[in-house]
Amino acid sequence: EIKYTKRYHLGQVLTQRARHVLLLTATPHNGKEEDFQLFLALLDADRFEGRYREGVHDADTSDMMRRLVKEQLLKFDGTPLFPERRAYTVTYKLSDLEAALYEQVTSYVREEFNRAESLESGRKGTVGFALTILQRRLASSPEAIYQSLRRRRERLESRLRETRLLKRGAEAQLETIAEIPVIDEDAWDDLEDAPEDEVEQTAEQVLDLATAARTIAELEAEIQTLRELEALAERVRRSGIDRKWNELSRLLQEQSEMFDAGGQRRKLVIFSEHRDTLNYLADKIRSLIGKPEAVVTIHGGIPRDQRRGIQASFMQDKDVLVLVATDAAGEGINLQRAHLMINYDLPWNPTRLEQRFGRIHRIGQTEVCHLWNLVAEETREGDVYIRLLEKIEQQRQALGDGVFDVLGNLFQEVSLRKLLLEAIRYGDQPEVRERLYKAVDNAADQKRVRELLADYSLARDSLDTTQVQHIREEFERAQARRLQPHFVAALFKAAFERLGGTMYPRESKRYEITRVPAVVRERSRLVGSGIVLPRYERITFHKEEINLPGKPTAEFLCPGHPLMDSVIDLILERYRQLLRSGAYLVDPNDPGEEIRALFYLEHSILAGGDSRHAVSRQMQFIEIDSQGNIQIGGPAPFLDYEPLKEEYREVIDARVKEAQWLRDDLESQIVEYAVQRLVPAHLGEVKTRRTEMIDRTYSAVKDRLTKEIAYWDHRAEELKAQEQSGKFNARLNSEMARRRADDLQGRLERRLAELDQDRRIAPQPPVVIGGALVIPAGLLARLEGKFESEAGIFGREGRNAIEKAAMQAVMEQERSLGYVPVDVSAAKLGWDIESRIPGTGKLRFIEVKGRVEGATTITVSKNEILAGLNKPEDFILAVVEVKFEDRKVHPGRVAYIQKPFQREPDFGVTSVNYSIEQLLAKRENPD
Repeated sequence: EIKYTKRYHLGQVLTQRARHVLLLTATPHNGKEEDFQLFLALLDADRFEGRYREGVHDADTSDMMRRLVKEQLLKFDGTPLFPERRAYTVTYKLSDLEAALYEQVTSYVREEFNRAESLESGRKGTVGFALTILQRRLASSPEAIYQSLRRRRERLESRLRETRLLKRGAEAQLETIAEIPVIDEDAWDDLEDAPEDEVEQTAEQVLDLATAARTIAELEAEIQTLRELEALAERVRRSGIDRKWNELSRLLQEQSEMFDAGGQRRKLVIFSEHRDTLNYLADKIRSLIGKPEAVVTIHGGIPRDQRRGIQASFMQDKDVLVLVATDAAGEGINLQRAHLMINYDLPWNPTRLEQRFGRIHRIGQTEVCHLWNLVAEETREGDVYIRLLEKIEQQRQALGDGVFDVLGNLFQEVSLRKLLLEAIRYGDQPEVRERLYKAVDNAADQKRVRELLADYSLARDSLDTTQVQHIREEFERAQARRLQPHFVAALFKAAFERLGGTMYPRESKRYEITRVPAVVRERSRLVGSGIVLPRYERITFHKEEINLPGKPTAEFLCPGHPLMDSVIDLILERYRQLLRSGAYLVDPNDPGEEIRALFYLEHSILAGGDSRHAVSRQMQFIEIDSQGNIQIGGPAPFLDYEPLKEEYREVIDARVKEAQWLRDDLESQIVEYAVQRLVPAHLGEVKTRRTEMIDRTYSAVKDRLTKEIAYWDHRAEELKAQEQSGKFNARLNSEMARRRADDLQGRLERRLAELDQDRRIAPQPPVVIGGALVIPAGLLARLEGKFESEAGIFGREGRNAIEKAAMQAVMEQERSLGYVPVDVSAAKLGWDIESRIPGTGKLRFIEVKGRVEGATTITVSKNEILAGLNKPEDFILAVVEVKFEDRKVHPGRVAYIQKPFQREPDFGVTSVNYSIEQLLAKRENPD
């Protein structure tokens, strides 16, 4: 029988209701293939049906699993994605008074453990868990152990009074308390992995009430011991002697990494195991620093929304310097604004060490990460932990930072928690201590660590050189044509200031927001978009500017961010009606006189049978003229168009009313064109990708369920034979096995039918969403009396000839340099040529400008400028001098200009005229 946790059941419910599921875990494989496949069953129950049987259920997970090991991840330029991380062990010795408290509490814990041995297993595990918590709080702080002893003594006294009211006599038996959860030892590790608020709630119930006492007399004796321990803990607390705090204080004041080059204190994360210690530390650090607002805390009792707000304050408020947290801050929180961390309390689960370290050692971290682990010498569990930390550091020096990735796998044979408990109970015996040291040495042995690292390496997702080059090419194109940062920034700045917000530029492409209006913060609460802070030390709209060495981490503003969503929601509420108005747009690069209609439309691909759903959507822009000529407008043609000046509106209105072709059913023509030209390409792309995925799933599901059906068929026959031989108790089991086989057969048929349905994909008719009328600049020139003859070199035919000659010259130049150029000018991407650098996956993006001999300026569109700014190292502006002789075009010298543009054009600008002389001053040789 497989025993499922409530969290696993929750996962099953979610996967049944969600179309797409992503399972994230730092420890996908704990060395037990059965557990691993059970986790994968959350992603596809049919592919991993049944209990794992070695040699039968070996599964290929390459299409489902991506394992990424930090130290092996590189950027495209070959540099590590993650910085180095270093861990230090900081030891200290207890004072005489602290040592006395440690020995007496440890003696109490050891004796109670021994008394619990005679209890039934469930109660024994519960008492043991309570005593473990007490020992860990002893190691945490005088405040934590004092408060724990006090609460435990008060609750047991209350229980004693209640028992005396009901029973008489010292030998009267204590009743089991229903509210105490039963925790057997096998469940301890599960609790270690549970969310901190759940662990803390369970711990308080158990610690305050669970006892090994069976009678009133035994309970009275335990309470008296607790009174004595509480008094001693109070003496330590009042004495002001806390060697552990002294060591932390020294680190905070003397450790050079705590301060930057200007002497300013750097941000720091401190982890504690217990809330009493957390509050104690927060008060002490506030007094030490002298700034109460500099310290914030996170623990399991704080709601998640508030935790996000505290996290944002730590990341964005320059005055918030220290975050003191329990493991509630180790649960999916990004804290890479800091690169310094201290473990004030060490977890008894080594996986927690990596999880905590991972809060600051995250993507985007630019600094070397430092971690200090505080641990007491000459204590039973402290000595074992010191031995472990020493071994880990030895392996890190020999094998690199990858050792941190396998911490959770070191203790598969026997858990670290059990070793530490054994040290507490029997660590005064030299032979036991030696055995524990050997167990730690074996667990962290270099050979074993190498094997674990090798296993991780074998499981990682790998790509061949061709795939990497292809991915890099796609990545290069995406970076070059990204339009979002500029327009999101322009939209936000205009909207935010209109709503009363204030923001100022700081570093390049980074800003400080000094005031977020109350109306924006209130809107975030109404729409439930998340926490919006009153101010932000740094924000940016460019992902690559989030983390800069030596600078504050910037909040990344993009659609989906609470501040962005709140601002957009308010603007839409106030100005939505303007979106329904029509528009005239001017194409400044069109010397013709013919008005065009621009349509933008959306089309979807659906999959499935009765429950059809969209599996892909695309938006396209299409233009049509009066002759019915249709062309694709590119990814965003309107970016290169200008709004029509008001003085032209009346005459353009009149022209539009006279244009009979605009009264035709243009939408039908556009939709027909899209059906014939755009939809088939979209459908083919989706079908290829989807068919490959479905075929693989189909094969895996059929294989697994067929084997399970055969297994249960065989079991049913075996049990039936036992029944016929007189083992009548097997009859129910044979029926269940047969029913199980039949159920699986039904599941197989249903799932294969569903997969067959998923293969059936079909396009939806394209839908026209909106449009505009495009006015060519030539028409406006005629209206101004500046008409130029089409036969002249500045007319349309002349321009086309110049552009064609310039393109041909640059293509030939690229081939002579050993590159592979491709003409992409028709796609209107922001560049005319993509030139591949063979064997690298890198691309050169070349915008070609032909100029007539004697011309002094060239015009560059906003789209082209943004592409140049997006990829400054790979974008080239090629200026080609063209001569006219005997009515023929002759290309001349080719000049390559790298990094031609220095700043983004303003929001309303669609093109910029540049001085050719100034541009050529930046030119480089073509190679």
